[in-house]
Amino acid sequence: MTPTLLFLRSTTIRLASILPILVLFIFTGCDKAEKVTAEAPAVEVVAITIEPQTVPAVFSFIAQIQSSHQVDVTARVNGFLDKISYSEGESVRQGQVLFQLDQKPFVAAADAAKAEMEVRKSQLWTAKASLDRVRPLAEQNAASKSDLDNAEGNYKSVEAALQQAKAKYDKALLDLSYTTIIAPFSGVAGQSLMREGSYIAAGGSSAKLTYVAKLDPAWIDFSISQNDQDRARQEVIEGKLLPPEGYHYAVELELSDYRRYPHTGKLSFHDPSYNRETGTFLVRAEIANPEAELRPGMFVKAYLKGAQRPNVMVVPQRAVQQISNGHMVWVANDKNQAEARPVAVGAWLGDDWIINEGLKAGDRVIVDGFMRLGPGMPLKVVAPEDLKPSASSQPTTAKQG
Repeated sequence: MTPTLLFLRSTTIRLASILPILVLFIFTGCDKAEKVTAEAPAVEVVAITIEPQTVPAVFSFIAQIQSSHQVDVTARVNGFLDKISYSEGESVRQGQVLFQLDQKPFVAAADAAKAEMEVRKSQLWTAKASLDRVRPLAEQNAASKSDLDNAEGNYKSVEAALQQAKAKYDKALLDLSYTTIIAPFSGVAGQSLMREGSYIAAGGSSAKLTYVAKLDPAWIDFSISQNDQDRARQEVIEGKLLPPEGYHYAVELELSDYRRYPHTGKLSFHDPSYNRETGTFLVRAEIANPEAELRPGMFVKAYLKGAQRPNVMVVPQRAVQQISNGHMVWVANDKNQAEARPVAVGAWLGDDWIINEGLKAGDRVIVDGFMRLGPGMPLKVVAPEDLKPSASSQPTTAKQG
């Protein structure tokens, strides 16, 4: 027998003797793996059973505070500014003197108008006396008709001149009063745009002196986009959003330091026309401001409340995980196995999250212990009330968005 045949024969014999051992080892290993998998301990998790519920619908907007009544304080007459009589930027009372113009030329004009009026009065007295003499004589044909007409004409002319003089005097007194510029109502006054000694030209750029703004109540202005308006209208039609009765929404404010403003406002105006440049329309609310904490120009966060969302699924925010293509939650299925469920999330509601798609009534959503899970892992489901308090099981809080 050749060497090659001898080598092949010996190799075949060795493989035949080893093959049963390999088969036995493989099947024994598989049995052990299946036994380990079957005996893997269940992971203890906390789960809640979700059911449809009606929840408040809250809409948030970036808003700006406006004065409910703000006017520019302007000069009505020409003159030199003598005195600024208020503390700039501070509160003022209705009727309080803000500015004083030089009164001397206006006092002189009023005195001249008064003197002219007195002259006209004396002329009227003389004209009346002449008419009273001529009229009886004319009736007795002792004076001509022409003399009577002249006397009556002179009287009426002087009477009209007196009325003109009185009007001129009243105008002079009015101009004199305009030299004292007062606050039209109570509020806060801005800085003075002109200083003492400046010449003020009524009707010119120098006529604007400051402004006075009423603080209580305050206005809250914010804008709603066309897309948001259309989406809300469609949700109302579909029954997904229930507006408050009469659309009487309440407005709450969050200040820049995250404090909630203690008073609640109400909607008072919405612009019926969209802004062509921004695609939004203006909405205004009115709110009490007795402590003058809200000042014109301040930015705040406005929450529109009063609407409700019926038949929605809500889960704690901590149960929702963000993944590369969206969000997911872990669910305990009917076999008590872990199941990763993609979901479409909606608005935040305090420490909860509204789930628009992906969950149904009766689903058991895992809210604690999901960090150790993988698909198909066996679970030991514990209700929240049965869980022993621990640092890892304390719920985390999230700021409302």
